[in-house]
Amino acid sequence: MIKNLNMNDEIHKVMKIWKEATIQAHKFISEEYWLNSYDVVKEQYIPMAETYVYLEENEIQGFISVLGEEHIGALFVDINCQGGGVGKKLINHTKKIYEKLTLEVYKKNEKAVGFYKKVGFIVKEENLNEETNEPTYVMTFEK
Repeated sequence: MIKNLNMNDEIHKVMKIWKEATIQAHKFISEEYWLNSYDVVKEQYIPMAETYVYLEENEIQGFISVLGEEHIGALFVDINCQGGGVGKKLINHTKKIYEKLTLEVYKKNEKAVGFYKKVGFIVKEENLNEETNEPTYVMTFEK
């Protein structure tokens, strides 16, 4: 089941998923960088986004956050649930709501880049993240 995030009851589980999955997916960036970003993600980005959570047996297995009506700021799946279709279900849910979707993903995160291509996103441009000095792709999906 996919539903809107309940900030009061579910933010801690979402942030646990974010922290574990982001550290695992971005081994080319120091863990310290992500730990220092934790409060900003929790207190600024998640509250200003439209966040949907995927639940199975009342347990959150993943989430997706959309900023400004089209930008996917986060898509993370519990590290114990990856590869089971949770990410695809969350993407498909957002595709039903939004006409166009954009995202930025680290070029070295090959697993994520491959996933986004598989679900219909195309690379539009390459950038450099100034904070991490790592290259990123801007990817888009349009109906």
